[in-house]
Amino acid sequence: MSGHASRSVARLAAVQALYQMEVSAIGVEAVIREFTDHRFDRDIEGVGAEGAEGDGATLASADEGFFADLVRGVVAEQARVDAAIAKRLAEGWRLERLDATVRAILRAGAFELARRPDVPTEVAIDEYVEVAKSFFEGTEPGFVNGALDGVAKDVRPARNQPTG
Repeated sequence: MSGHASRSVARLAAVQALYQMEVSAIGVEAVIREFTDHRFDRDIEGVGAEGAEGDGATLASADEGFFADLVRGVVAEQARVDAAIAKRLAEGWRLERLDATVRAILRAGAFELARRPDVPTEVAIDEYVEVAKSFFEGTEPGFVNGALDGVAKDVRPARNQPTG
């Protein structure tokens, strides 16, 4: 699996882990361990290990270091991450009012935008919009796009300056 694809899997897993932590009160290291030990690189049942063309038949290959960085980072900086998101919500809206999955998507996306300058802004936003599309068919992906675009303007101010 390419580096891009393994990071996409890591982002989706980070959102799932953040959601799981919120609804079950499991700790950050426990949830990272659970994903690392039980969810990543598991053989798909009924498929031989040889796979096609020698490719292993695994359910998901994730950039586990990137996954752990996202989950730990969101937890360590949750107050700052939540403030960045809240600033971009409509007047009168609170983060707690959002669906827990949307909250997890926005938290992971806002952290990545703020703390991972190695990831281009458009890539980060597009990736989390795709994550939103994997959970929602309604207006949520557009909402995620707008909110993260606003967060990016705040946390990556150089993006707004004219070039040349």
